[in-house]
Amino acid sequence: MEHPPSVIDKAKRLEQVLLRVEQGETLKQARAELKVRLTQPQLAQLQAKYEASGRSWEALIEKRYGHPKKAHAILREWLYECKRQDDSLTATQLAEEIEQHFDVELSAGHINYLLRQLELSGRPGRPRHQATAETDVPAPEASEDNAGIFFPGSRKTSHGRQPSG
Repeated sequence: MEHPPSVIDKAKRLEQVLLRVEQGETLKQARAELKVRLTQPQLAQLQAKYEASGRSWEALIEKRYGHPKKAHAILREWLYECKRQDDSLTATQLAEEIEQHFDVELSAGHINYLLRQLELSGRPGRPRHQATAETDVPAPEASEDNAGIFFPGSRKTSHGRQPSG
């Protein structure tokens, strides 16, 4: 798969950071010179990935092209647990809770996508209208006293003319 030149360049700069840190240079200094934003935990993850691939810079290619991953593992576990506890929660309600709890904006569609992966989403379509106490009252019976006033007389034809004769 071909990647944009900027992504390849970043992977090669990450490799240089890893190699410099291996040689004893500080992470802060290597980051500054190579213009890479990298924390110590991220460095450890990249080092493991780099070693597992046979020390190839291709393993350091970022597949998301710099876009942050909003729905991280902790957020997803929290989301799944909330949905398991209360099945009636909608994606919109969960989006509001996620924004308050994690300060991350996720769309209702993405939340439904995440829930569908574990079969926690609701049925497709609009929810059924739940009956309330007001709608449970039966409608009053219609009176048949005036039933004939809405129908035309039998003496007229279908065109409204009087039959000849």
